[in-house]
Amino acid sequence: MNYLSSDFDALKNEEKVLRQHFEEIKAKGLNLNMARGKPSPEQLDLSMGMLDVINSSSDCHTALGTDCRNYGNVAGIDECKRLFGDVFEVDPQSVFVGGNASLTLMFDTISCFMTKAVYEDTLPWYEVKNRKFLCPVPGYDRHFGITGYYDFEMIPIPMLETGPDMDMVEKLVAEDDSIKGIWCVPKYSNPTGITYSDETVRRFAALKPAAKDFRIMWDNAYCIHDVTDTPDTLLNIVEECKKTGNEDLPILFCSTSKITFSGSGVAALSASETNMKFLLDRYNFQTISYDKINMLRHAKFFEDYNGLLEHMKKHQAILAPKFETVINALETQLKDTNIANWTNPNGGYFISVNVLNGTAKRVVELCKEAGVILTGAGATYPYGNDPDDSNIRIAPSFPTVGELESAMDVFCVCAKIAALEKLLNK
Repeated sequence: MNYLSSDFDALKNEEKVLRQHFEEIKAKGLNLNMARGKPSPEQLDLSMGMLDVINSSSDCHTALGTDCRNYGNVAGIDECKRLFGDVFEVDPQSVFVGGNASLTLMFDTISCFMTKAVYEDTLPWYEVKNRKFLCPVPGYDRHFGITGYYDFEMIPIPMLETGPDMDMVEKLVAEDDSIKGIWCVPKYSNPTGITYSDETVRRFAALKPAAKDFRIMWDNAYCIHDVTDTPDTLLNIVEECKKTGNEDLPILFCSTSKITFSGSGVAALSASETNMKFLLDRYNFQTISYDKINMLRHAKFFEDYNGLLEHMKKHQAILAPKFETVINALETQLKDTNIANWTNPNGGYFISVNVLNGTAKRVVELCKEAGVILTGAGATYPYGNDPDDSNIRIAPSFPTVGELESAMDVFCVCAKIAALEKLLNK
């Protein structure tokens, strides 16, 4: 039934049926949570063997003899640098290995630029009045939280099928030196699952910002998180920036948070020589070293990049049926209604759904009433303000397939009810 072309009486009858179904759902007492992209227990179990690779003092040394139980090696051990170098497709010497969360590295990076000038002829960002940051939307709420914390004006940049609207990005950064950076999730973007096209990556590499200290925060969180056998590919921004002489533009981030243990993974960044020296000036005072035992056990567990990719195939086997469950529910229950559209990504952790304009908050509210918790409507936009009130992020990873079937039935019913309320002017 196409809701947008049906008459009033047909819509009223449809609403009556759906509300009866909604009451039946509520009576089941569901308690399902799809608010965050958490790995499932089955995914976490994949890495339990990592806890056994170090169980004696002789296991605690790197190939060069570094005792990982002790202080030192602020930038991380060589074994982990090589592993992340392969992930980033960069020279391992340009890699810094930190603690358990890439979010911490991103927060520290912004903090570093806030308090100290990277070049002699620039200012610390806290001295820049009306400082701004570009935010592709829909995007990652925790990115926006960082720049919001530091009082940046956040400028939404529409996401296209090829990545951020580069016409808009190029124009803004060329005209305004108070724009200091842009957030990017270039492969399987959060939440749309879009991977930036080769042209988009090249245009990023060729940017001519008015601000000499403009930085691209390249959060490659899902760079090896495929959920189909036809994965996307992403052009290497570091190599493209070398071609344009813009080596200092990007700072790359990733972690094993959704690969091994989300609370006990390893995070890394990669940056140019200039950026790395700038950041190390802070880290040399901030810490003596991060958890090298954790770095070493990751390196020993995977052995090399190929071992890491084999591990990710096990994640894919768990995640793929869950993504298929969500897409199947959307296709069978919402496609004919013409009130929603969604992404069908080849990887990542999310599916982005756009419901009828003006109904996303209501959909989330109805789902909560029926026992299904979703990411808050508006969370994928700076300041929590989705101007269309339409985008909702679905996180399929944590529930079981059976739970997802129940949750998606709830979601689709709620999306329909909210749309009917809007169309019937309730």
